Amino acid sequence: MSGGWIELSHTIEHGLETYRGLPVPSICDFWSRESTRGKYAPGVEFHIGKIEMVGNTGTYIDAPFHRYADGADVAGLPLERLADLAGCVVRARDRRSLDRDVLDGRELAGRAVLFDTGWSRHWRTDAYFTGHPFLTAGAARRLVEGRVALVGIDSLNIDDTADLERPVHSILLAAGIPIVEHLTGLAALPDGDFRFFATPAKVRGLGSFPVRAFARASGAPIR
Repeated sequence: MSGGWIELSHTIEHGLETYRGLPVPSICDFWSRESTRGKYAPGVEFHIGKIEMVGNTGTYIDAPFHRYADGADVAGLPLERLADLAGCVVRARDRRSLDRDVLDGRELAGRAVLFDTGWSRHWRTDAYFTGHPFLTAGAARRLVEGRVALVGIDSLNIDDTADLERPVHSILLAAGIPIVEHLTGLAALPDGDFRFFATPAKVRGLGSFPVRAFARASGAPIR
């Protein structure tokens, strides 16, 4: 943490495996610096990169369109659900199935609720893909009842991947609540007040897209 800023997203790089069965990103030069020499004034050169990837790469956000054909896509997500949100971190490192009781006594309305399971310690290892923590349908319904703005988790999936009904995605996205998966660094969040940000590029026609997720401790000076 520097100046109160806390990085919460994984770095996307060439060949990164986020989710088994999905293609990994390909990152390369479209214009190399060498290829632009001579096109501009002496000593002036530029780089333009090219990336090919699926929307579910790295730390990403799910919009309602990810689950529902008539739901808002990534470009349609309102900024008030993505940026400068009051944050609430739920420490849940001692269990795999997170039910509604983990939310008891918490202020939820209008907040980004982030589940710190510690699972990001397995990132880029085989262990990341099996036995991951997840929320239950009951927890999802409690989040909707609590009128949260956004929900995030530092795990492979907010649902149990063995449950093909995907109840948590279905419940949250039906309520217009975006989901951020594959967070990291949640242990660095204060238990008290902080502000959360997770903004994707404004892409039309996609239900998921990578974000730069981060937080700032409330009251921390901006430098």
